[in-house]
Amino acid sequence: MHTWTRLVAVLSVVTAINAQNLILTNDDGWAVAQIRAQNDALNAAGFNVVLSAPAENESGQDLRFNASDTRLNYVNSFPVDAVRFGIQTLAPEFFGSAPDFVVSGPNVGNNLGSGVTGSGTVGAACEAALEGIPSTAFSGDTASQVSYTTLDSSPNSQSSLAARLYSTLTVTFVQTLLASSARPVLPPGVTLNVNYPSTSGCSAAADYSWVFTRLTPNSSAVDVETCGSDHLPDETSVVDRSGCFASVTVINATTKTDVDAATQGAVLARLTGLVTCLPS
Repeated sequence: MHTWTRLVAVLSVVTAINAQNLILTNDDGWAVAQIRAQNDALNAAGFNVVLSAPAENESGQDLRFNASDTRLNYVNSFPVDAVRFGIQTLAPEFFGSAPDFVVSGPNVGNNLGSGVTGSGTVGAACEAALEGIPSTAFSGDTASQVSYTTLDSSPNSQSSLAARLYSTLTVTFVQTLLASSARPVLPPGVTLNVNYPSTSGCSAAADYSWVFTRLTPNSSAVDVETCGSDHLPDETSVVDRSGCFASVTVINATTKTDVDAATQGAVLARLTGLVTCLPS
C-alpha cells in the first residue's frame, strides 16, 4: 500500500472514531427545507447523522420506514414516535449503539414559554432526554413549511436563507455543547430549548448572540448566577427584544418547566464562551 493511501485510510478511521452520532428529528416533516438544510450542515461539520422525522406534521398514523435513502427516514406518526424509532431502531442499525445526541428541529416558528407544552419539537427532545440521550429542541421565527427542493430551486428565498442560517447556528451550538469529553453532556432528565429570532435584520450567523434564559417569568425564582444577577431573563422577552438574540433554556423533560439553579449551572458551564449577557 502506498504511503498516501495508508495515510488516507488512517485519517478515515480517525474521523470515523471521532465522529459523533446524531439523530435528527422535527415535527414539521422529513421533507421540509428546514430539516434538510440542518441535515446537510451537520454532515458537513463532520457529524454522523441519521434523520428520523414524521412523514408530515404530526400525522398520527402507523409506523413506516422509508429506505429510498437509508439515512433519510420518515415515520408516519408523531414526533415522539419518530425520535423513539431513531433512538431504538435506527441508531443500533447505523451506529451500533445509542446516539450521542438528538437534534430536534429547527422548528418552523418559535416555541416559547408555557407554549412548549404543545410543541412536537420540544416533545421529541424531551422523549430523547427521558431515554437517556442528551438533546436540544431548536426553533426559528422565520420561514415556512416548504419542500427541501426549495433550497435548490429558490436558494435566495426567505425560507431557504433562513433554513441555512438557522442550520449554521445550530451546528455552532451543538459543537460547543459536545466539545468537552466530560460526561454526561447534560444533567439527567432535562433538555434544552433554543429559539432563534427573526432573520429580518439578522442575516448572518455572526449577527447573533446567545443568552441563557428561563422558560417563564418568575420574579421570586432564584436562578443560576450569571451576568451579575441570580434571575435569568425569560426566553420570550429575549427573542422578542430588538437585536439578534437567541435564547437557551434548560427545562425539565417530564414537566416541561424550569429547573433549579444548580441544574442550570451545570449546563451553563458547558456553554462557556458561547452565551453572553444582554446589553444594559
